[in-house]
Amino acid sequence: MKELLRTNDMVKLSWLEALLADAGIDILVLDHHTSVMEGSIGILPRRLMVGDQDYERALQVMADAGEETSS
Repeated sequence: MKELLRTNDMVKLSWLEALLADAGIDILVLDHHTSVMEGSIGILPRRLMVGDQDYERALQVMADAGEETSS
């Protein structure tokens, strides 16, 4: 798996989940539960991950939508 993005912005994360799902790309959000355990105050960013085989296509889908990535 490769990381596309780290963010504390839950709206952006939700948008990107929908965008990538619409493109047929499976995603995994890491650190969701860790962030909840710290009180959901937004200190710990969540990581948006995709499989190695989908990484380049996910980057292109995000770029086409005007979104930046961590890479």
